Amino acid sequence: MYKEPMFKNNELDGKVIVVTGGGSGLGKSMSRYFMELGAKVVITSRNIEKLQTAAAEMQKETGGDIHPVACDVRNYEEVENVLAETLKKFGKADVLVNNAAGNFISPTERLSAHAFDTIIDIVLKGSKNCTLAFGKHWIKEKQKSATVLNIVTTYAWTGSGYVVPSATAKAGVLAMTRSLAVEWAKYGIRMNAIAPGPFPTKGAWDRLLPGDLKEKFDISKKVPLKRVGEHQELANLAAYLVSDYSAYINGEVITIDGGEWLQGAGEFNMLEKIPQELWDQLEMMIRSKKG
Repeated sequence: MYKEPMFKNNELDGKVIVVTGGGSGLGKSMSRYFMELGAKVVITSRNIEKLQTAAAEMQKETGGDIHPVACDVRNYEEVENVLAETLKKFGKADVLVNNAAGNFISPTERLSAHAFDTIIDIVLKGSKNCTLAFGKHWIKEKQKSATVLNIVTTYAWTGSGYVVPSATAKAGVLAMTRSLAVEWAKYGIRMNAIAPGPFPTKGAWDRLLPGDLKEKFDISKKVPLKRVGEHQELANLAAYLVSDYSAYINGEVITIDGGEWLQGAGEFNMLEKIPQELWDQLEMMIRSKKG
């Protein structure tokens, strides 16, 4: 059931949604579902050929309207061009999904300052650039309602070794989400975020865990539900958060990770590994001491 679309009846009909990093991975999965629900979608990334291929594929699958625009979110002028292209093509913009990201798995001391900056610039500066450009437009035009959905991660609030640039940047995006949810609510702009756990995507996961590392590090074993996420599950949540059904949700970050981060957070969660027979022995020892 969790692999099935949640909405069925054009719940996003009439909305214009811009998805950064929308040509692959989770961005593509969200964009496709938005189109299935009647939204007009603009997808961005740096590689226009890849974008055009993805757009043609999604248009054929859904019959919906999609417009690919090349953009490096690190450059504010290119972000402004995305907004201009969106307005030119569809006449308005209702939703911004800040999904473009990058990551390295590495001991931090092995990273150059440039490598660290690259992740900060794509994730934090890129999300800021897009949010500022679209937000200024919505406020200037006195648009009645608009939504920003940021894709963060569960280690945005816990931190995590070996992905320090990403953790730093995502924490900043989360702080921006919560801050602007208060400041911009008076303009009719809602700000929310999704914190996904493991949702394998070929491109990103091949870069993070190349070769046979994916086999050695079975991420599903860290998840209490003993599986990784299905893209449709995240797309379902994203569709709800950009729809009018979630009109009273503002400043929220919703975790969708099968309980993964809580598994690592609980002090005694490692006791899951104790076999039943040993629990019986421990109970007997405790009872005898009480006696």
